[in-house]
Amino acid sequence: MKSVQQEISGQISAFQPGTIVFPTEFRGVGTDDAVRQALSRLAKEDKIERLAHGIYFLPKIHPTFGKLYPSMEEVAEAVAAHEHMRIRPAGAYALNKLGLSTQVPARLVYITDGQARQIKIGKGGIKFKPVTPKKFGMKGPISSLLIQGLEEMNTSQVTLAMEDRIKDLLSQETPDNLNYDLKLAPARISDYIIKLLKYPLNGRVA
Repeated sequence: MKSVQQEISGQISAFQPGTIVFPTEFRGVGTDDAVRQALSRLAKEDKIERLAHGIYFLPKIHPTFGKLYPSMEEVAEAVAAHEHMRIRPAGAYALNKLGLSTQVPARLVYITDGQARQIKIGKGGIKFKPVTPKKFGMKGPISSLLIQGLEEMNTSQVTLAMEDRIKDLLSQETPDNLNYDLKLAPARISDYIIKLLKYPLNGRVA
């Protein structure tokens, strides 16, 4: 009869390199404690690698660059899929994805309809911030991301260059989606976007 570690090792050997693995995937193989101990031993044997508490991955080796690690985005998406929750980028991370900021935040923040959670990975990490269902009611792929980004910053700090980029982004959103999302946005963000589109702001330093 195979041990818990042998059973898990056999299952993992069938995974594609780079696959992110969670202990709960092996429920039924053994007790939770036995599964965690088996994964810990497999990590010591370099058959898998520990990314964070309760998160492992099957190493992927590049002939030139060596061991390739999954990005924090990939980890966040894997956690969301595993826990059956929705996530959307927020704050500085949302602004970066829209090209409104060149700074890549060390910690990626997502809004979620799941539970609050923080995951530390190296010097960075991921934060899942629970929000009301209304936040996920937004329809526009661009407008919803923009609203999430602007919500966590002072709009008086938006430069002329950023305003030009915002207007360009909003021109790519359908009017129906934009109008719908503005009704769900915080009043100050809705007012700012409406004013920006109808009455371009002047006098700021680009």
